[in-house]
Amino acid sequence: MTQLYDKIGLNYADLRKPDARIAKRIDAALGDAITVLNVGAGAGSYEPEGRQITAVEPSAEMIRQRPDSGAKIIQGSAENLPFDDNSFDASMAVLTVHHWTDLEKGIGEMLRVTRNDIVILTFDPFADWFWLADYFPALVELDRWQMPQIAKFEAWFRELDVSPVPIPSDCTDGFLAAYWRRPEAYLDERIRSAMSSFSAIGGVSEGVRQLADDLENGEWHRRYGHLEQLDELDCGYRLLVGR
Repeated sequence: MTQLYDKIGLNYADLRKPDARIAKRIDAALGDAITVLNVGAGAGSYEPEGRQITAVEPSAEMIRQRPDSGAKIIQGSAENLPFDDNSFDASMAVLTVHHWTDLEKGIGEMLRVTRNDIVILTFDPFADWFWLADYFPALVELDRWQMPQIAKFEAWFRELDVSPVPIPSDCTDGFLAAYWRRPEAYLDERIRSAMSSFSAIGGVSEGVRQLADDLENGEWHRRYGHLEQLDELDCGYRLLVGR
């Protein structure tokens, strides 16, 4: 993960601006926690204000792009958290667990250092995919390989609440499904470069060409134009609160 984000994360802070509506969901899930650990913290997206944040991130490039938020920042990995047991009121991990080298060990470490709730934003690999899969089917194969099934988390936590996180049509965070109602965005190599999935599958030129053709000749709008009436869409993202 470190080498990946040192390479693709060069414009990450510009393209991956946290969406306020998703941030509100994460903040609410953290409850009244004062000390919060953010694991796989990236450039600091979704770290709530008004709390004492400690961020752990392996990539130096991602750490470089963090705003000066007052958080304590440690370069390290989820699998080996350098903290005593029960050091934090709560912990969080946002769109990161699929990059960990040993997910079970990472979750075990979060459980060890956290007194109360653990909040994770992830993707259900068996949820219904949106139209992007028609142009880039390798994305589905990738996610079913790399994204942990929700059942795994259910086995690791004593209690687990799972809720969908619909993606707003004007989502400001440029993750994979952010542009579900703005298909032209996926033609932009710069936008795709901030999505680790596109970097992982490679060879996207044919899908980009087909999408461009379908947008020009109206085929995309004939097939998916009904989505333009929606303000949000369940694209498979899930908020987990475990303890």
